[in-house]
Amino acid sequence: MHPISKQVFRGLKKIASRNLAVSATNRQQPQQQELPEGSGRLPLTSLTEDEAAMKETVAKLAKEQIAPFVRQMEDEKKVTDSVLKTLFDNGLMGIEIDTDYGGSGCNFLTAILTVEEISKVDPAVGALVDIHNTLVNTVINRYGSKEQQEKYLPRLAQDTVASFALTEPSSGSDAFALKTTAKKEGEHFILNGSKMWISNSDLSGIFLIMANANPSAGYRGITCFIVDRDTPGFSVAKPENKLGIVASGTCMLNLDNVKVHESAILGEFGKGYKIAASILNEGRVGIAAQMIGLAQGCFDATIPYTLERRQFGKPVFTFQGMQHQIADVATQIECARLLTYNAARMVEAKMPFMKEAAMAKYYAADIAQTVTVKCIDWMGGVGFTKDFIQEKFYRDVKIGSIYEGTVNMQLSTIAKCIEKEYKH
Repeated sequence: MHPISKQVFRGLKKIASRNLAVSATNRQQPQQQELPEGSGRLPLTSLTEDEAAMKETVAKLAKEQIAPFVRQMEDEKKVTDSVLKTLFDNGLMGIEIDTDYGGSGCNFLTAILTVEEISKVDPAVGALVDIHNTLVNTVINRYGSKEQQEKYLPRLAQDTVASFALTEPSSGSDAFALKTTAKKEGEHFILNGSKMWISNSDLSGIFLIMANANPSAGYRGITCFIVDRDTPGFSVAKPENKLGIVASGTCMLNLDNVKVHESAILGEFGKGYKIAASILNEGRVGIAAQMIGLAQGCFDATIPYTLERRQFGKPVFTFQGMQHQIADVATQIECARLLTYNAARMVEAKMPFMKEAAMAKYYAADIAQTVTVKCIDWMGGVGFTKDFIQEKFYRDVKIGSIYEGTVNMQLSTIAKCIEKEYKH
C-alpha cells in the first residue's frame, strides 16, 4: 500500500476508535488557536484534531494520486481503475459505514471535507465520492434491514460503486411523478420503466431504484428497491456526452420485467418518497461541498499566476482593480463554506436543516460559477485554452445549479421554510 494510503487508513481507523461525538456542541477545541476563556462556542470552521488531520491527508492524497490522472480521465470520460482503487483502499467510499462492515466509521462532516478536498483537484471524482457516500450509503445505513446491511455495506465500503436512481425522462424537478412501476407477483415484484441522468451508473454494481408499487396511491406508492447490475432485464445505456464532470458517468437505466424478491425492498413499502426527500436534503450539503471545493481549487490555481504575470512593469495582482475582485471572490467562497459547514454540523446534531441545506447548495453553486468566470478573466488568453485547468473547472461548475435540485427548487424550498417560520 502506498505510504499516503496507509496514512489515510490509519487516520480513518483512529477516528473510528475514538468514537467521535457528532454534535456541534461536543466538538473538541480547535488545534490551531485557543478561544478566549468563557466564549463558549467554536467557529464554524473549527475542526476536531482528527477532522483536521483527515482534511490535510485527503488533500495530499488528491494531489498525489488523483491529480496526475485528471487529463486522462477527461479524455477517456471515465474514472480510471487506479483512482477508483485508491478511493476504496483508503476508506473514502465508506466514510460513514461502521467499521464492523469494513467502513471507516467517521462522521458526516468528514465526508463533506473529503468531497471538498477531492473536488479541488477533480469535481468529477468529487461527485463519485459524494453520491456514493451521502446518498447510497446513507440510505442503506439508515433504512436497510440487518440482512441488507450485512449483504451490501461491506461491498459498498470495499469494492462496489452504487447509484441512487430517482430521476426519469418525464420526472425531473417533479421527482415524484415517476412512471417506473413495480407489480406484485407472489413473493416478487416485476419492475418496468426507465431512469435518466443517473450518476455513477457506468461503474455501479448496486442500484437503489425508486418505483411505484401502488400507482393508485400516487406518490405514496413509491417504494425503494435494491437492484444488482446483473439482474436479468436490467441494463445500463452508454454514458451521456456531457459538458462537464465528464469522468463521472451519467447513464440511462432500462428495466424490462426486472424480477426482484420482496426482500429487496429498502425501508417500508410505499415510503420511498420519504426516503428520497430526507436523503436528498443531506445530498445537497454534499453538492455544496463539491462546489466550494471546485471554487477553491480554481482560485488556488489562478492566484499564483496573477502574482507572476507582469504588465506595465508590475505583477497583475498588485493593481487595485484586481485586488478588489480577488478579495470579493475570496469572501464569497468563505461565505459558501460557512453555510456548508453549518448545514453539515446541523445534520450531525440531528437538527432540522432543510432550509440550511438548500441555502448552502444554492449559494455554493452560484458563487462557484462566479469564481470560475473571474479566474478565466484573470488568466487572460491562456485561461481560454485547455492547457490550463481553469477551463475544466468552468465546464464542471454548471452542473451544481442543476442536479440534486435546481436553483429555483432550492429557492422555493428556502421560501417555504421562511413562510412556515413566520406563520408559526
